[in-house]
Amino acid sequence: MTEQSRLVTVGVLALQGAFSEHLQLLRLAGVSLPIDDSDKITWSFTEVRTEEELSQCDALIIPGGESTTMSLVAERSGLLEPLRDFVKASRKPTWGTCAGLILLAESANRTKRGGQELVGGLDVRVNRNHFGRQVESFEADLDLPFLETLNDSSITREHVKPFHSVFIRAPVVEKILQPQQGIQDEEASVPETIIAPSKVAKINIHDSSIEKGVEVMARLPGEAVALSNKDITARATGDEGNIVAVRQGNVFATSFHPELTGDARIHTWWLDQVLKAIERS
Repeated sequence: MTEQSRLVTVGVLALQGAFSEHLQLLRLAGVSLPIDDSDKITWSFTEVRTEEELSQCDALIIPGGESTTMSLVAERSGLLEPLRDFVKASRKPTWGTCAGLILLAESANRTKRGGQELVGGLDVRVNRNHFGRQVESFEADLDLPFLETLNDSSITREHVKPFHSVFIRAPVVEKILQPQQGIQDEEASVPETIIAPSKVAKINIHDSSIEKGVEVMARLPGEAVALSNKDITARATGDEGNIVAVRQGNVFATSFHPELTGDARIHTWWLDQVLKAIERS
């Protein structure tokens, strides 16, 4: 690290799940990310298991795995509330994949109360295990328009290579909720649905990206299409499809597992978003 460079620490929650795969692609993305003043940025990618390790992070990934196990381990290790502070109070950049999407949702169904806790941060209701059991996992190509920003401005959406994605017992965003400053009270009355507790932001700023709600970043074509033709995208079929990637303010989440593909484009895009968030703050 040079005298003028800034250290940016990105953590991956390492309580359970595919955290090592995320770290591998983060290292690849950190090298490939085009930065004008590259000598001023030094990346550190690290596993996070304790509150102290989390406090050192500028951004965080919550990986795929078992959301119930992750929440229970986080609660027993005293990490659950610090995670809520990180995401909803300090509003640091956070990305959740698969189980991470469930944990970052403000509401999750197919869940018995007391079975697990949510971190929250995204005003959505997720449908857990939407596609069924482990044996019903599949792969599909996704049209991800936001990856256009990784290319030269002359590159159009039609020339962006689809992202080959892996869905393993994956959730989907079942409903986009109206943004709430506090708790999603109406969701509490939905059967077999849990909600995240309220958390007040520590920073006193007007964050329009939070208030304007959830942005849909990607959709998956109808299940039959995805299973029978891995080369087709939702946009190509004209099918709106299931919501499988969303963003709201500092929080980004995907139903699928980019870390299992070897394709670092989403990691590269997200690191760029992390840098922009740091600049704004």
